[in-house]
Amino acid sequence: MANLNPTNRSKKTTFKFSIFWMYAVILIFLGGMYFLNNEGNTMDKDVSLQEFNKYVTKDHGITNIVINDDNTVVGTLNDSLASKIFPNQYNLIKSKGAVARVHTICDQQVMTSQVNKWTEDGIYHGTFIVEQESSLSKIFWSIGPLALIIIFWIFMMRRMSSGGAGGGGIFNVGKSKAQIFDKEGAVKVNFSDVAGLAEAKTEIEEIVEFLKNPRRYTELGGKIPKGALLVGPPGTGKTLLAKAVAGEANVPFFYMSGSDFTEMFVGVGASRVRDLFRQAKEKAPCIVFIDEIDTVGRARGKSPSMGANDERENTLNQLLTEMDGFGTNSGVIILAATNRADILDKALLRAGRFDRQIYVELPDLNDRVAIFNVHLRGIKIDDSVDVDLLARQTPGFSGADIANVCNEAALIAARHNKTVVERQDFIDAVDRIIGGLEKRSKITTDEEKRAIAIHEAGHATVSWHLQYANPLIKVTIVPRGKALGAAWYLPEERQITPSQAILDDICSLLAGRAAEELFLGHISTGAANDLERVTKQAYAMVVYYGMSEKLPNISYYDSTGQEYGFAKPFSDDRAKMIDEEVSRIINEQYERAKALLKQYSQGHKELSDILISREVIFTEDVEHIFGKRQWTSRTDEILAAKSAEAEQAEQKEIAENAEIESERKNKDSKENAHKKENTYPANMPPLPQK
Repeated sequence: MANLNPTNRSKKTTFKFSIFWMYAVILIFLGGMYFLNNEGNTMDKDVSLQEFNKYVTKDHGITNIVINDDNTVVGTLNDSLASKIFPNQYNLIKSKGAVARVHTICDQQVMTSQVNKWTEDGIYHGTFIVEQESSLSKIFWSIGPLALIIIFWIFMMRRMSSGGAGGGGIFNVGKSKAQIFDKEGAVKVNFSDVAGLAEAKTEIEEIVEFLKNPRRYTELGGKIPKGALLVGPPGTGKTLLAKAVAGEANVPFFYMSGSDFTEMFVGVGASRVRDLFRQAKEKAPCIVFIDEIDTVGRARGKSPSMGANDERENTLNQLLTEMDGFGTNSGVIILAATNRADILDKALLRAGRFDRQIYVELPDLNDRVAIFNVHLRGIKIDDSVDVDLLARQTPGFSGADIANVCNEAALIAARHNKTVVERQDFIDAVDRIIGGLEKRSKITTDEEKRAIAIHEAGHATVSWHLQYANPLIKVTIVPRGKALGAAWYLPEERQITPSQAILDDICSLLAGRAAEELFLGHISTGAANDLERVTKQAYAMVVYYGMSEKLPNISYYDSTGQEYGFAKPFSDDRAKMIDEEVSRIINEQYERAKALLKQYSQGHKELSDILISREVIFTEDVEHIFGKRQWTSRTDEILAAKSAEAEQAEQKEIAENAEIESERKNKDSKENAHKKENTYPANMPPLPQK
């Protein structure tokens, strides 16, 4: 669906604290403690004061003395004395810069006097340091580590308990993560921004009207629906419709994704459901929108042997209870969106929970025109852009795909330094999205190029002469994406498809392989994608649609999505018949394609020669060789009817304007005549006075 570009709001850069900073501070502190206290690889030993004096006076093995203010004395040993005191350890780690020290206890003043005397007598020749540590430093080193641990613990507890309703704290993990929007919120999407989807918008608008004017319905005995489920393929505008509801309704709007209910903790999903509905009841009337509800709404107990998710089922049970627990006309309406309605639990879809299922399908031709018009509002285009042609060239595109086409066309135009976006830019954008980026740098030999041209010309030739085959737009042999060649067609938008249309499609897909066999004398791997599509279509004809001669009116399609588990719904003999029927259909259409190529071999050769020389052919080239197509496409009929309706409306408007103008002239003439009757002529003599 279409969406106008929202107003850009200036975002203030806020300072955010990260928990990793705390980790870094702790690591730095521990590292500093290690290097300050341990000073690398150290070997320490506690000795008596007599032994310490002996090491200084007799052994002369102490090179440095440090006297701390806590009356501890530390002496650093030289290598000879260290080897005697630590005979085993010191020699092993000496190469790593080991330091050997001895510790003793002595009064600071006494030891200072003793060391000064040793120095004066020439007994001690090493360095001498007296440490005077401040009381503040003492306090820090004594209680600092413990205080840091306490501060860190308090910080973590506050982080775990913070966050409110949408926070990630462990104590609020059961709170709802729903985002709340109101009329002053950031959502500025309205129903005018949603193109197409007339039926879906009608039902959604009625839900909004329920909330704005409930008495209009309740006075007649009606009940406000409790829920509406938006079902449709991805990109069709389900979430956009919900945004439009949030923008239109003057009531609080709660938004939450299905995955927001799930968490690693047991019971969190059910707790969040309860909290969400508690908030909704407090702010009623309001709307609650759950996106991708299939995350928690899957059918319960489908495969217990595979290990059912009890937490997800508990969340679903709580959701069912809350939805059915609302009082009548409580003013809380639940909207949900999914593209997998077939896997939802039946209890979720019953009346009284989701009373309405609104199907949001892929847009048809008229809807695509409207969607293009909405998305083209903010794009500078010239007169060459034909919106009807763009809508015809994008069958099967969702609203998101069309938005992507418009954006891609603008990027292509900007890449070529254009001031406006032209028709060719949109065509290139469609080609880019469908087929991928052109790869002209890919090296192909002349033999490969000829094989690709014959293959693609085979598709074009056969599809041109089949009634239900899709009309051709363009064929190219320039590599795009993973394909070495590509053809663009206009698929018919049918509500029901006859069997002959499927057979014609299979025949045209097999025409590339048939052309290789007829005109090259061998086949290649270039038809891999064609054969995959052909096999799926033939299998669907036999197994799903019951269009087989030997197996008529039988369908093994499972609309519930269970797909019969691991067991086939038919016997081995029936499977053999299915394989035979699929092979028969494919072989018949292959021979049919070969017959058509033989019949129009001269035209096929001309097409392949044009492809080799120009690398691309268009509808006009095929018309020039084979003449106009005998059959008119349904899309052309729709556009012709649309043009006829527009012309009739224009003629009607012209007639109404002419009638209004005629009435105005008659009225003016009557007024002028009346004025002349009541006006004295200027050329008449004056009336006699009495």
